[in-house]
Amino acid sequence: MSTYAKPEAALNQAEALINVGQKQDALQVLHDLITSKRHRAWQKILEKIMFKYVELCVDMRRGKFAKDGLIQYRIVCQQVNVTSLEEVIKHFMHLSTEKAEQARSQAQALEEALDVDDLEADKRPEDLMLSYVSGEKGKDRSDRELVTPWFKFLWETYRTVLEILRNNSKLEALYAMTAHRAFQFCKQYKRTTEFRRLCEIIRNHLLNLNKYRDQRDRPDLSSPESLQLYLDTRFEQLKVATDLQLWQEAFYSVEDIHGLMCMVKKTPKPSLLVVYYAKLTEIFWISSSHLYHAYAWFKLFTLQKTYNKNLSLKDLQLIASSVVLAALLVVPYDRSRSASHLELENEKDRNLRMANLIGFELDPKFDSREALSRSSLLSELVSKGVMSCATQEVKDLYNLLEHEFLPLDLASKVQPLLAKISKYGGKLASASSVPEVQLSRYIPALEKLVTLRVLQQVSEVYQMMRIESLSQMIPFFDFAVVEKISVEAVKHNFIAMKIDHMRGVVVFCNLGLESDGLRDHLTIFAQSLNKVRALIYPPANKASKLGEMLAGLGEIVDKEHKRLLARKSIIEKRKEEHERQLIEMEREEESRRLKQQKITEEAEQKRLAAEFEHRKNQRILREIEERELEEAQALLEEAEKRNKKKGGKKPILEGEKVTKQTLMERALTEQLRERQEMEKKLQKLAKTMDYLERAKREEAAPLIDAAFQQRLEEEKVLHEREQQLEVELSRQRHDGDLREKYRLSRMLDNKNTFQERVLNRRRVEVDRRKVEREERISLIIKARKQEREAKRKKIFYVRTEEEKIKRLREEEEARKREGIHIN
Repeated sequence: MSTYAKPEAALNQAEALINVGQKQDALQVLHDLITSKRHRAWQKILEKIMFKYVELCVDMRRGKFAKDGLIQYRIVCQQVNVTSLEEVIKHFMHLSTEKAEQARSQAQALEEALDVDDLEADKRPEDLMLSYVSGEKGKDRSDRELVTPWFKFLWETYRTVLEILRNNSKLEALYAMTAHRAFQFCKQYKRTTEFRRLCEIIRNHLLNLNKYRDQRDRPDLSSPESLQLYLDTRFEQLKVATDLQLWQEAFYSVEDIHGLMCMVKKTPKPSLLVVYYAKLTEIFWISSSHLYHAYAWFKLFTLQKTYNKNLSLKDLQLIASSVVLAALLVVPYDRSRSASHLELENEKDRNLRMANLIGFELDPKFDSREALSRSSLLSELVSKGVMSCATQEVKDLYNLLEHEFLPLDLASKVQPLLAKISKYGGKLASASSVPEVQLSRYIPALEKLVTLRVLQQVSEVYQMMRIESLSQMIPFFDFAVVEKISVEAVKHNFIAMKIDHMRGVVVFCNLGLESDGLRDHLTIFAQSLNKVRALIYPPANKASKLGEMLAGLGEIVDKEHKRLLARKSIIEKRKEEHERQLIEMEREEESRRLKQQKITEEAEQKRLAAEFEHRKNQRILREIEERELEEAQALLEEAEKRNKKKGGKKPILEGEKVTKQTLMERALTEQLRERQEMEKKLQKLAKTMDYLERAKREEAAPLIDAAFQQRLEEEKVLHEREQQLEVELSRQRHDGDLREKYRLSRMLDNKNTFQERVLNRRRVEVDRRKVEREERISLIIKARKQEREAKRKKIFYVRTEEEKIKRLREEEEARKREGIHIN
């Protein structure tokens, strides 16, 4: 790890490495500088270094390096210049997006390019073999090689930026913008898996934000700006989830939005609430929760009618008709009648949860099925005037299904109304946030409801009916479908009927006898026997006296119960008021504490900054003094060592003041004297080594000659052996080549014929192209000759005209001169 005194040096070194193609080394140099503890004070040059650093990371697709560098840079400029961090992150995301788009464009260009010599030729053999072996098409292969790595890097970029900005109150807008761009990335390229991960990441960020409230620089959700950014992010998440048809994630997004609204106790803007309930209608429709779908439409109608001043009458009728039809298509019976206790408790919790999401407050002590039900919703629609805003066909359908009793003509009267209703729908011009309304999607469920009403009304009039007659009364479905609908209705105790296929009839029974009477017949029989026993054996007189004494006990108990209930409500109200006052006091105390804490933190920061500057100056002075003392001490020790070796006296007297200047002068004198002595010793040693080297070479000369002769003999033997081996191998190769020549000589005629055919075809092609080339050259020469001829004529004409004009001008001047002389 190399260290640099100045950041500019590291930047210059990195640029030099980039120019010679060593990007990895340049990236490592900048990474070492950014992660070094030596440069933790923000400077303008660090921003340039970060721009270069993220460019290298994007070019080389090094996401981990980019994340480490951005985290270190956040530490550097968090308290000094957070705008610089914002600019670097924006540049990082821009580069990643641009690279991904370039890769996508390049892949499309490769797919669309027409790079073949012969348009009538088939695919190349290597392309066919590659497609058969790999099992993928050219576009899939180009996407996998070019587009997928850059898309992975872009996704990693979004995750890195969101992780870096998750607890930064100063960059909330950048966090929201990054989340929006990530949502659009998932929407544009249909990345459903990444969208689920992105939603989970943002959800965990919010959970950690609420869990660790004492973190520094954390966003304050009580602030209107912060809350609006978080709500906009969640609404964008909800829109993209519905566009991608990820209904589970869309429901989770709705819960996130509701949790934010409950957390800050503030209602969002009406425009956002319209989007909220519009998406809820789609989610509940996909999940076949028709009751909640109808309540969501009712809330959406209320918002549009209250806040949308530009709502036209046609759009209002269409929305009101959707509300009424959504309420009508809810099945008119309770599905949880035969459910177990555990299922009922789960259904109660689910109703409370859905009611909170829709915006209805329910008391958990009471049965929520009575509060959120089809009958209560229809009565509320009538009382609130929604029914009066609907179209006439919808009103007539409501009256027929809910108030009229027409067992024989109900389906025939409803059928034309359904045909007219199916034609209504379209995009709402004055309510852009509401999705396209199509009433035709409610027709199948309404036909099922009409079937149930027909069966219910017929069961009250008839005891038996033929299957053919019943099928004619219900023209919407085959009898098999009607049978399934009736089985479901009988299961939930809506009607009582039996189908006898052997006789071809439908038998309608009394609902009371069919259900409760037979189910509880033993209980009713026991109660009757108890009454008979009481008549035969009346109770004793003592019990009757006690009854007379306690005759008014029930009234007293009722009064006491009412008084206790009133007292309980008063106590609850007092408790709520007391709790509200405590909450207000705690809030004021918290605000005062935060202000005081902020003032204390500012003063502490100023004190710490001043103390840090003072300690820094003291440390610098102390380091300078220590460095000078160490240098002087080193010189002193070196001088003492040299004097001890030579046995001389000490260069410094005891008690003499030691200074750096004195020690350096004496050390230089001593070094000069030692250098002279060393030069003499080296001259003497050189002469000795010269004599020794000459003697060694005289002794080694005969030995070298003997070794050379021996090496010649050995190499001669080796050469003869290798030459013999090469001759043998050449003979074997020659024999094999002769056999191969004999084998291939049979195809020589075919080869010559093919070669002659190819040469003739190419010769004809060459002659044709030569003729075309000569014709083209002759045309060019002819055109150039004509051009030169025209140019020469033009020049001649211009020159002639100029001479003519000049001659005329001279004649005119001559006449003028003659006239002057005459005068």
